[in-house]
Amino acid sequence: MFSDVKLKYFKTGHRVCEPSETLKKNEDKLKTAGITRITDITGLDRVGIPVFSAIRPTAQSGAVSVYAGKGANKDQAEASAMMEGFERYSAEMQETDKEKIIVSSIEDMKGEKFIDPKSLYLPNNITDDILSVTTLEWYPCIDIVSEEEYYIPANAVFHPYIPSNKSATPLFKGNTNGLASGNVIEEAVLHGIFEVIERDAWSLFEIVHKNKRQIDTDSIENPIIQELLDKFNKQNINIKLMDVTSDINVPTVTASSDDDSLKDPALLCLGVGTHLDPNIAIIRALTEVAQSRATQIHGTREDTTRANFMRKAGYDRMKKINSIYYKEEENKISIEDMNDLSGNSSLKEDIEICKSHLIESGFDKILFADLTRPEININACRVVIPGAELYTLDQDRLGTRYKKFL
Repeated sequence: MFSDVKLKYFKTGHRVCEPSETLKKNEDKLKTAGITRITDITGLDRVGIPVFSAIRPTAQSGAVSVYAGKGANKDQAEASAMMEGFERYSAEMQETDKEKIIVSSIEDMKGEKFIDPKSLYLPNNITDDILSVTTLEWYPCIDIVSEEEYYIPANAVFHPYIPSNKSATPLFKGNTNGLASGNVIEEAVLHGIFEVIERDAWSLFEIVHKNKRQIDTDSIENPIIQELLDKFNKQNINIKLMDVTSDINVPTVTASSDDDSLKDPALLCLGVGTHLDPNIAIIRALTEVAQSRATQIHGTREDTTRANFMRKAGYDRMKKINSIYYKEEENKISIEDMNDLSGNSSLKEDIEICKSHLIESGFDKILFADLTRPEININACRVVIPGAELYTLDQDRLGTRYKKFL
């Protein structure tokens, strides 16, 4: 199914080329995707960790039009913002997608291989009776496990989801979980899988508060991580790293920040990262904290209601509400205690490792829809793993997987 594409970049992720090369070969595609500007907003925050934003005014109704990118260096942050803009463009339904869609109730899908919508976790108001008579749009995906084609609700593929058929009904709010882009399709699929695993692990932690171990930062020797931590420390911003890896055993880390100087509740920021290499998972979490801080300061986030609530609640109250992210643990682990699955030479190997760990944890399908658009030729996809929790993204869609951890 996947080509054995060799990895050439390992510093802050597993990629087939340097971020500078990604920028160079794709900058002429920005206009086609409606991206009018990519801006360096690093200087808005005193931390100095690179953050860029991409502006796309033509985003469909229901989607955001400003995207952020982060990185340990400027090329990585700019490439991150650029590629997020491309993947958001690619996730919008186009005319060619409508040709592949089946409009049908579940009952009338019996002759097709399809994914039960209930395995995607539906809001409580979608009862079995309602679901049985609801007309849905179905879109084809490939299962990485069986290499067979399945139809899945288009609601789970496109964002924003705007039904192309008036008789079709959305089942849940749209989201971008598992949406990814890359230099090659294997890169996009891998990072889509990482995102779904990350969301699942983080959701389990938020629900059961059990899969957590604070990481001793003194045990980390990676120079990039040390440089990032130094930038926070020099600005009197405390960082707590926690290993929240789930039973899937692909390293997932949260980084929470507490700005002792400003004591601004809206800057009690959190970052989450997942990767086969725990060092890279930490880098992703730390740079996401920087991104969250910069975008809060920039005012481009479209969840400002949350920031307003936090400021109204106050610094001390917000720390107390989220104490699990800020209270120091008595026993800390070394980074050496974390599961390290890195050391592979190709994207295909990385995907196979993720697949085997997901299967061992009870997942029997790993789906992806190829959303690569020929007019820009940027590899993009949506990964959907039925049964994975996504509570931190949509609290109306609490699943059942968490119960095994109670």
